[in-house]
Amino acid sequence: MLAALRPWRRFWAGPWSRRDRAGGAWFPLEVFVLGLLLVAVPYFSTNNIASMYLDTVWDPEIALDRELPVVNWMILPYTLLYLFYPATLILCPRGERGHAELAVGMQTLIMVTAFCCAIFLLLPAEIDMRDQIDWDSLNGWEHALFEFIHFSDNPWNAWPSLHIVHSYLLARLMTVWASRRAAESSAWNLFLVVLWVEWVLLCISILTTKQHYLFDLVTGIAVAQLAWMATKPTLDEIGEMGPSAFAEKCGWTD
Repeated sequence: MLAALRPWRRFWAGPWSRRDRAGGAWFPLEVFVLGLLLVAVPYFSTNNIASMYLDTVWDPEIALDRELPVVNWMILPYTLLYLFYPATLILCPRGERGHAELAVGMQTLIMVTAFCCAIFLLLPAEIDMRDQIDWDSLNGWEHALFEFIHFSDNPWNAWPSLHIVHSYLLARLMTVWASRRAAESSAWNLFLVVLWVEWVLLCISILTTKQHYLFDLVTGIAVAQLAWMATKPTLDEIGEMGPSAFAEKCGWTD
């Protein structure tokens, strides 16, 4: 188990060998493709499998879930999760340290997605609260965003909420990079405030858009924090050893 938490040797050796292509821009692009294949595809595959073939095994709904009101505009911070992924790639420093940290962060995202997807299949739960949405009360952009979310995401894959797990891990990684640049410009401190305000709103939004139960939020935060606690020592190791020595130790170099 502990070995699986360490950076994978063969998996990252290829991307690491190509890290300098296109002035360092190639590595984040390659990580993006890996994310599509090993994060997005498993999520949407299990989401559709659960919707078409599975039944609820355990329902985590409590009375409070239905008592919480629908807040129409909260669909915006909910949808803004999808900006966390490109923002992380854009903010990634173009040097070896940033690339090594991005690889470690992506590996955590892959592993935690696999863990959550296993729960989605073994203990499926349908989130049947969309009937509480008053569609006539939505304005134009709210209606469009709700339609987009409902079209692309079936009301399954309840807990732990990957919306929370992914956003938390990406926010923590972006915070590491932005904090190192904060001395250069106060704009980075402003960015961090906006980032974490958005994350808090996102946490509330999964409940007030009726996309998740409270249990999904709590378990999502718990899984995300445990995953970050397992990842942070490796990120620290990159800074302490230097990225070249770290990559050599991990077997990414010949």
